[in-house]
Amino acid sequence: MDGDSIARFAYLGLLGAAMVAWFISQNRQTLNKTLQHMMAWVFIFIGVIAIVGLWEDIRTTVGPAPQMTVIGETIEVPRSYDGHYYLPVVVNGEPITFLVDTGASQIVLSEQDATRIGIDPDQLNYFGRAATANGEVRTAPVRLDSLELGPITDRNVSAWINEGELRQSLLGMDYLHRFSNIQFTDGRLILSR
Repeated sequence: MDGDSIARFAYLGLLGAAMVAWFISQNRQTLNKTLQHMMAWVFIFIGVIAIVGLWEDIRTTVGPAPQMTVIGETIEVPRSYDGHYYLPVVVNGEPITFLVDTGASQIVLSEQDATRIGIDPDQLNYFGRAATANGEVRTAPVRLDSLELGPITDRNVSAWINEGELRQSLLGMDYLHRFSNIQFTDGRLILSR
C-alpha cells in the first residue's frame, strides 16, 4: 500500500467513526430500540438472500408431485414450471418420478433410483456407453420386474443404469413407443394405448 491509500483508509475510518458517534448521540434515548430495528432488518436481509440462493432447491423439495389425469388407458400430465413433463411411475413397487425425455433412446435410471428399487449399482457390469450433454457415460443394462403408470402395467422391461451424475431418471423413446398415441398439446402430454 502506498501513502495515498493509507491516507484514504484513515480518512474513511475517521469519517465512519464520526458518523457512528453522531448516530449514538442523536439516538441516546432510544438506542436500544434502534439497535433492535437494525438487527431485525439485518435478519430480514439475510433471510431474503438465503431464499434467493436456495430457491431452486426449495421449489423442487416443496413443489407438488406431478399431477396425472387418467381416463381409461389415456394418461395426461401438465407441463411443469421448468418446461418438462414428469411422470410418476411405480417401478418394482417403488414410486419414482421420471423426466419424459424424447431425446433418450431407453429408460435410464439414476444410481440413487436404482438403489431405491433394490438394484445394487456396484454389482452391475457397466459395458454400455451413452452420449449425454455432459459427455460420454457408462451404462449397465437391467430388467425391471414391473413398471406401473396409472392403470398401465408393463412387466420385464429393459432399462439402463447411468453411472454418471444423473439428477432425474429418464423415460426415453423405448418406453414411449409402447403407446399408440403421444401428443403434446396445450401444455399437456397425452399418452394413450
